[in-house]
Amino acid sequence: MKELTVDAKTENIAGVTAFVNEQIVGFGCSVRTQIHIDIAVDELFSNIVKYAYGAETGTVTVRTEVKARPLSLMITFIDRGVPYDPLKSKDPDTTLSADDREVGGLGIYMVKKSMDSVAYEYKDGQNILTITKKLQN
Repeated sequence: MKELTVDAKTENIAGVTAFVNEQIVGFGCSVRTQIHIDIAVDELFSNIVKYAYGAETGTVTVRTEVKARPLSLMITFIDRGVPYDPLKSKDPDTTLSADDREVGGLGIYMVKKSMDSVAYEYKDGQNILTITKKLQN
């Protein structure tokens, strides 16, 4: 398991994404899978930056772990911001045009659809969101 803790600031998204990508080098991960992971990391980290701490700046810990069976990457985002379970949000109606849809919710929807699993818990004053993606199909 590897871990990185950074301030919840937009300028740290690239560093967090690079940290995650370092963990999958050499595992034969397809470009498509890596893009799904990168989008999920960007979306989830951005949401923490925007909503977890309000006007304050807190920290985000990102943990990665490669699992053997099946070969997959587990990424956990931990923050001490406002308790919020994004998985309880209603999925957007993607059958509607962009003009007719409510604003928001599309990012977490994409994460739920592109990852193999997404789980949330609030424990010991922390939001803990874990995503898992198989590295080989």
